[in-house]
Amino acid sequence: MSTYIFALASVVVVSLVSLVGILGLSFRKDLLEKYIFIFISLAVGALLGDAFIHLIPEAFESANPLLVSILIVAGILLFFVLEKFLHWHHHGDDTEKNHVHPMGKLILISDGVHNFIDGVIIGTSFMISIPIGLATTLAVILHEIPQEIGDFAVLLHAGYHKTRALFLNFLSALLAIVGVIVALLLGEVVQSFVTYFLPIAAGGFIYVAIADLMPELHKTKNIKYSMLQLTAVIVGILAMIFLTLLE
Repeated sequence: MSTYIFALASVVVVSLVSLVGILGLSFRKDLLEKYIFIFISLAVGALLGDAFIHLIPEAFESANPLLVSILIVAGILLFFVLEKFLHWHHHGDDTEKNHVHPMGKLILISDGVHNFIDGVIIGTSFMISIPIGLATTLAVILHEIPQEIGDFAVLLHAGYHKTRALFLNFLSALLAIVGVIVALLLGEVVQSFVTYFLPIAAGGFIYVAIADLMPELHKTKNIKYSMLQLTAVIVGILAMIFLTLLE
C-alpha cells in the first residue's frame, strides 16, 4: 500500500511543480510578450533534446532498432496527419474562439502523451523500490520544468488566452497521474506498451519542433535577436543533456 501512496503522491508533486514556473510567468504578461520567441526557442531545444537524448535512446535499449526507427517515422507522419486534420477543422470554423493555430493543439497532444509516459515510468519505478521511484520522480521534475515553460509559451503564441493555456497545461499534466494509475494496475504488462509509445512521442516532438516552431523563429530577421534564439535553442538542448547526467 505504501508503494501506491508514494507513487501517487510523487506524480501529484510532479504535476504541481511543473506548473510553478508557468504560474510565475503568467503574472508577468509584459515579460512573456517581450521574450516569447526566446521561450519558444527554449521549447525547440527542449523538444529536440528530449526526443534525441532521452526518448529515442531509451526506446533503442528496449526494442528492435528497426521497429523503433519505423515508429519514430510513424510518429512524425501521425502528427503531420493530425495537423492536416486540425487545419481543415480550423478553416472550416469561422468563430473567433477557434482562431487558434493548430500547433497549439499538437503541443498539447504530444505533451499529454509524454506526461502519460512519465507517469507510467514513475509508477513502474516505485514498483521496483521506493528509493528508485523517488530518484525517478526527481529526474522527471527537473526534466518537466523547462519543457512545460516552453510549452506554455507555445500555447500563448498559438493564440490561447493565458487562463485557458494554464488550464489546458494543467489537464495535460494530469495525464501523468493517469499513467501512474495504469502502471500500478497493470504492472509489467504496461511496460511493453511504453516501448511503442516512446518513439511515437519522440516523432511527435521532432515534428512539432521542426515543422511548427522553427518556421516561427524564422519570422525574426534581426541578427541580434536571431543569435539570442539560437542560444536559447542550444540552452534547451544542453539542459536535456545535463538532466541525462543526473539520472
